[in-house]
Amino acid sequence: MGKEYAIGIDLGGTFIKGGVIDLKGKVLVSTSIETRADGGPSHVLGRMAELSREVTRAGRIAWDQVKCVGVGTPGPLSRAKGIVYTAPNLPGWENVPVVRTLKRKLQKPVFLENDANAAGYAENWVGAGRGASSMILLTLGTGIGGGVVLDGDVWHGRDDAAGELGHMSINFDGPRCNCGSYGCIEAYASAPATVRRALDGIEQGKRTSLKKLLEKNGEITAKDIYVAAVGGDKFALQTIQATGKLLGIAVSNFVNIFNPELVVLFGGLAGAGDTLFDPVRDEVRKRALKPAADTVKVVPAKLGGNAGIIGAAGCALRALEISAS
Repeated sequence: MGKEYAIGIDLGGTFIKGGVIDLKGKVLVSTSIETRADGGPSHVLGRMAELSREVTRAGRIAWDQVKCVGVGTPGPLSRAKGIVYTAPNLPGWENVPVVRTLKRKLQKPVFLENDANAAGYAENWVGAGRGASSMILLTLGTGIGGGVVLDGDVWHGRDDAAGELGHMSINFDGPRCNCGSYGCIEAYASAPATVRRALDGIEQGKRTSLKKLLEKNGEITAKDIYVAAVGGDKFALQTIQATGKLLGIAVSNFVNIFNPELVVLFGGLAGAGDTLFDPVRDEVRKRALKPAADTVKVVPAKLGGNAGIIGAAGCALRALEISAS
């Protein structure tokens, strides 16, 4: 049969990414298609199956060389049942039998994983955390997701609900989070929270180049803020640093709880570089207990947009290995 491979599928509200990965975590070919979520779960699952076939053809991989298919999805799910209970930004996704449906369509072992967990596994396997026995991943974007890797395996908890690190409260009386609780780090340090902080400052009359950008475009993004910060805008710099400080408070708690070798920051906001990372590291040094604070490293992710497909495929290979033992 020759070499063997795995397929990784990363399901998002706007795009579905897919790729063929070898057994060492190298991406041979990858591409993306529109999710077209308005078509409903059956339509989206059909597109995922179509993408799986497409990437093998593009990589000139025979179908019998594919060992398994891994699917990373948002939302609460059950790996054992192969079901996604709900998925943000995917209309009609309630108790969707992802594994059963794709097994029938593809005639291959299919394994389900949370998308942030998949990215965490990928970074630990072949990315920034390669070789680390313990690692925390935080995904910084519209929300804040998380993945916990202990002794080389994702920590799922009893109900596959572990790793929701964005919903650690850092202020019992803080702003209401999308999850319904109060003072979650997601409500303080996500991209939308950073934008809200900047808009509040502009409304208060702070001097910043972001005001003209807001007047021109009708909105500003987190990327606009960190680009302005790198360009010397003092208020933008303070805004990103405030996000870093708040994020650092949460990271300090994770360091105390898990004592990881690495904390890896992934996603759009991580592109702010040391403007964000320096205050995160400062808070960890101030707040986390020694010796954990002295040894942990806070670093950017390395795999970029491929982390989801590498991790989904890697988690599937790992699950296949465990099921065979």
